[in-house]
Order: sequence, then structure tokens, then C-alpha cells
Amino acid sequence: MKVIVVGGVAAGASAAARLRRLDETAEILVFERGEHVSFSNCGLPYHLGGAIPDADDLVLMTPAAFKARHNIEVRVNSAVTAIDRAAKTVTVQPKEGPAYTERYDKLILAPGAAPIVPGSIPGVHSPQVFTLRNVSDVKAIKAYIDGNGVTRAAVVGGGFIGVEVAENLASAGLLVDLVEGADQVLAPFDYDMAQILHKELTDNGITLHLNSMLASVSQGHITVTRAGREENIPAQLVVLAIGVAPETALARQAGLAIGDTRGIRVDASWRTEDEDIYAVGDAVESFDRLTRRPGRLALAGPAQRQARAAADHICGRPADNRGYIGSSCVRVFDLNAAATGLSEKAAKKAGIPCQTALIFPSDKVSIMPGAGTMAFKLVFETPTGRVLGAQAIGRGDAVRRVDVIATLISMGGTLADLKELELCYSPVYGTAKDVVNMAALVGLNLLEGRVKQVPVTAVRGLVEQGAYIIDVREEREYAAGHLKGAVNIPLSRFRQRMGEVPRDVPVYLHCRSSQRSYYALCELLGSGYTNVYNIQGSFLGICLYEYFNDRDLGREPIVTAYNFR
Repeated sequence: MKVIVVGGVAAGASAAARLRRLDETAEILVFERGEHVSFSNCGLPYHLGGAIPDADDLVLMTPAAFKARHNIEVRVNSAVTAIDRAAKTVTVQPKEGPAYTERYDKLILAPGAAPIVPGSIPGVHSPQVFTLRNVSDVKAIKAYIDGNGVTRAAVVGGGFIGVEVAENLASAGLLVDLVEGADQVLAPFDYDMAQILHKELTDNGITLHLNSMLASVSQGHITVTRAGREENIPAQLVVLAIGVAPETALARQAGLAIGDTRGIRVDASWRTEDEDIYAVGDAVESFDRLTRRPGRLALAGPAQRQARAAADHICGRPADNRGYIGSSCVRVFDLNAAATGLSEKAAKKAGIPCQTALIFPSDKVSIMPGAGTMAFKLVFETPTGRVLGAQAIGRGDAVRRVDVIATLISMGGTLADLKELELCYSPVYGTAKDVVNMAALVGLNLLEGRVKQVPVTAVRGLVEQGAYIIDVREEREYAAGHLKGAVNIPLSRFRQRMGEVPRDVPVYLHCRSSQRSYYALCELLGSGYTNVYNIQGSFLGICLYEYFNDRDLGREPIVTAYNFR
């Protein structure tokens, strides 16, 4: 059996290696149009910041290493330009020399996805404009910075690559402007959570331009448009991270079906409509396991699982296509951020009825060195309590918490399952009732109607309307910063002063992180009050949510002073 793999990196290289483990006698040939067949594409931005000093360390396997370790022939700088399905051949165009054909028994397409470069934007092909896809790209960016004395850069696109590039350029000492067309960076996070990341970016010197579109590139600056107005931003270097598009030209030429989301359509075994041609990685259309709709997810983990499944099927082993739930993480300076499953906005867009629990607990026992606050948002379906997604941001181990939720989602878990989940505990790693357990308890209170809440997004309206808001923090905390118009009734004296709380109007309670206000709310409910609400996220969440909006929109603050501790 002769198998040709088109493309390397996560999907293609993994498929080839798995094939060899399953079949020692197969002839396996990999074509890669670039100069490196296997490299850490997720590590590329970290060369710019110096975390990976030598760009060659990003290269994981060379053609010689593939041959020595796996007896797999790899031909780099060789582009596959056509497929003849009837003859079962591919046409290969080397970087140097004439084109030739190769026969195959089975063909695996792993061409990946290419950075989007809007050709209609004036100046977008200028020498100072770069994209980041491979080791050659990152070397070129680094050489341009060093060779031209670049001190000011603009990154266009606030996705994972854009944020990582911006962080690393800033860490290298450059002044960085980050331009994003949406109203937030990092789309997998909800808007209320993204504000925390906006603050971290701006606190570390990055200038954010949200709701802004790149209009043109000129020598020394770019022009962006926002609300119909143009703004010039100094930029000696421009990195485009607008997004990626699946590389489907080869599949289209061969007459293979393309899905609704512009990826190559495959079946449960990652096989195209041609029984001898498979497709894996960023170029394929998969489906979202939670919404049950077609989708694409350009991440290394899913690509490797797809590659393994395709290789298994070629070798007669069962393979399945379970789709994806979408788990991702990123470091933003001192913050760790992770997300899995559906965000609140994605669930609502998909028509799934849901509620959320937003909490700000300590990520470990508070008296331990290094303990800090973690923002954690849990999304769950109503009325089933099925867990749909989660987002976590903090200086502690946000990734571990989200990995727990990802596992639970994969098993179809509910809030009740999460509440009872037994996790490791030590004061240096977490709390006896972990962040995820706490979120489940809050979610169950909401799901079962024991507690009513209002989201942090509604607080400005409550303040401006003169709603009756009670701050149950202690007097010294209140004095350090509070919601305008809020009444301070500390929890330590709440029972004694409960008579001050009106019964004829809605009452909204908050503390620092919603825990003490929950205790006060229970006291009110137990005393016959019914029209009482806990403010989701409480004062810490309000400050984090309002801070960037106030700065960016020039609004009148609704707090006397921000407090992020």
C-alpha cells in the first residue's frame, strides 16, 4: 500500500507517523510545500518575545529525522498542484525543477489554513506587512524588526495569534497597537469576561482599538476606521492576524465536496466522497458537538486526533468523528485564560436556553502565598442543568479548571455531576471546595429558583435608575470604593439592620465577590422578602467590567473608585 500525505505539521505529520506504527510495510510519502515539515506553529509568537531565543528550536522534525525514525520519505518545498482521481495520481511541483506525478493507493489531504490577507486594502502587500504561519514567517518578522530598528508595531486581529503576537512584541520592548474589528478580543470569551483581558492588555502598554477596521497601510503608519471616522496609527511593522481560511483549492480542483463552512466535507472516518481520499486538520469541516451544526476549529489537538482516526481507518481499524467542543487557552501577560464549550453568547445564538454562574473565588486557600482571585463563568442549559461551557481567567491555574469542565462536557455532565465531582485538594493548589464546585453550587441555586440574580451588564442601568442597591461589605471596604447610591449595610450587622431594607421595591445586593451578598440574600428570603436579587460578579466584577468601557467610551463612572483586589 502506498499512502501520500499532502501537508505536514500537526495533521499531516501525525497521520504519517500513525500509519507507520500500524503498517511497517506501507510506502508513505509526505509532500510539504514549505521548508519545514514539522514545527511548533503554536510556539511561533514566542520567538518574537524571546521566550524561544532560537527560531530553529521551533522545528520539531526534519525530513532526515522522519526517514531515520519512521522510514517515511518527506519532500519539502514540494507543492501538490493537482489530483487525478481516476488515475490515482498527484502532480507535484518542486521549488526547483520540473513537475512530476506520483501514484497513490490512499491519499490524505492536510493542507491546513492560510492567513487571510484582504487584497482590497491599499498597501496591504507592502514590505512592512507580515502574516505568521510558519518558521520562515517568524524569522522574517524578527529580521525586519532587528534590521530596521522597529520600535512601533500594529497587530491587526484580536484572536489568539493576534493577542500572542501583541504580547510578545510588547515584551520585546516595542510599542504595540492592537486593532480588532469586533467589540472585544478573543471571541470564545464572553464580553463581560473579555473586559478583564482588555484591562490586562492596556495595563501592559498595549493600545486597543476595538470596533476598528484596517483601511490602509502606508510607510510608517496604518489607517483604521471606527464609526465612520478615520484614525492614523504609527506603525513601522504590521502583523496581520485577521483569521485563516481553509486551503481547499486542491480539493476543489479534484471535484471533492466542500461543506457549508468552506471546509472539505468528510464522513465519520474523515474520508471525503472519494473512498481513497481522506482530509484532516484545519482544512476540513467538522461539527460542533454541542450545537450539532457544521463548523471548523483550527487547533492542533483536534487536528492530531483527526489524523490518528484517518490513519486508523486506512489500516482497517474503526474510527469515529465526534466533532469538537472547542477548548482553548492563552496567556495574556500575567493572566492565564481558558475557555471550553459554548460561551453564553454562542449558546443563545444557537437557540439553546441557558443561564450562567459568574464567580470570583480565590484560586487557592487565601492565606497561601500567591493566592489570587479567579474569574470563572459557567454556562449551563435550562432546565436540564447540562453543562455547556466555561471560561476562567486569573493568575492561578485557569487551564486546569477549564479542563475539568471540558471533560465533563464530553461526558454529557450536569451541574449535579459537577457539584459532586471529587477533585485533588491541597492549600497550595486550590480550595477544598474548588472553583468549579462553587460554580456548580451557584448554578444549581439559579436553576432551582432558590436565588435570583442580575448580570453585571445590567448594573449601570440599575445605578442610573436609582435602584435600591445594598453593599454588604464592611465599612472600610465601602469607603475604598463603592457603587454610587449604594447603601452600606455590612453583613456583620445585617440581621440587626434588616428593618432598614424596604419590602415594596426590588432590592439588589452585592459584596466583593457575591458570597457575602448571597448570605445576606438568604437572610432576607428567610425573613419573608421575595423581591431580592444578587448581583452577579459583585463589586469586583463590576469594576472589571466597567473599567475598560469607561475609559474607552468616555462614560461617567458608576463607582466612586475602582477596586480590583
